[in-house]
Amino acid sequence: MERPSLEFNLPDTHEEGKLYVVDSLNNLNKLNVCPAESQHSPDEEENTGGTGGSMAGSNTRNQCLFFITFILTLIITLALVSFVIFLIFQTRNEVDQISSRLLSEKKNIEELKKLNNIILKHLNQSRIKE
Repeated sequence: MERPSLEFNLPDTHEEGKLYVVDSLNNLNKLNVCPAESQHSPDEEENTGGTGGSMAGSNTRNQCLFFITFILTLIITLALVSFVIFLIFQTRNEVDQISSRLLSEKKNIEELKKLNNIILKHLNQSRIKE
């Protein structure tokens, strides 16, 4: 692709063409001189009145959305943490109940062993007597 030449023959153009060429050169100069961040289109300046009101409203709205999102995230996190703590306590209660049942069953088994030993001794003594 060929790059267009920036040389213009101003005397050869008509009056309207001269205005267009000068305007184009001014726009080109603005592009080269102004940094990209500070360029605003004329439409934006007309809409905001040059005061940046649109930016302030947008910034406030973004802060509000961020704040609402942050609060919702905190509430959801608090609910999840509360649920996890509830589950931990429920599990602890269940484990305590199972442990107490196991201890009582262990005592019952030991009593049954003692009774079994007593019965065996009694049977052995009764056989000996016979």
